[in-house]
Amino acid sequence: MALLKILQYPDERLHTVADRVPEITANIRALTQDMAETMYAAPGIGLAATQVDVHVQVIVIDISETHDQLLVLINPEITARSGVSDYEEGCLSVPGVFGKIPRSERVTVEALDRNGAPFTLNAEGLLAVCIQHEMDHLLGKVFVEYWSRLKQSRLQAKFKKQRRTVI
Repeated sequence: MALLKILQYPDERLHTVADRVPEITANIRALTQDMAETMYAAPGIGLAATQVDVHVQVIVIDISETHDQLLVLINPEITARSGVSDYEEGCLSVPGVFGKIPRSERVTVEALDRNGAPFTLNAEGLLAVCIQHEMDHLLGKVFVEYWSRLKQSRLQAKFKKQRRTVI
């Protein structure tokens, strides 16, 4: 297992749309393990393969306090949604930035597990929000892109300035 490098906003690679996983292979199972290790070390509660510059539809999530309830979603599709949530979101690719984004309170998602078995999950609350947030990454969208252009421009300038200071 290995810790993977998490891409930081506004890296253009975060806008790459992920491809479906055609077959569950040893490489895909290893990717899910590496992603889980990276997510826990960050620390975070969700990570999409796009965030580690691997552009396939793989997500890992664990919202438990004890970090022992890993959920792996391969080729996830939301088949139903309802309600409105008001959770404040953060993102490992946009460290230190938080904001509320309109999301569904409940979702039904169909996916494959790490062994390729199909399953359906009914999620609500934080888990539903996390699934939607990570699925946005697979579509090449970062949560701050729901904000106004002005707010996004200010955030991009802030991150670019931080990077120049570090270099």
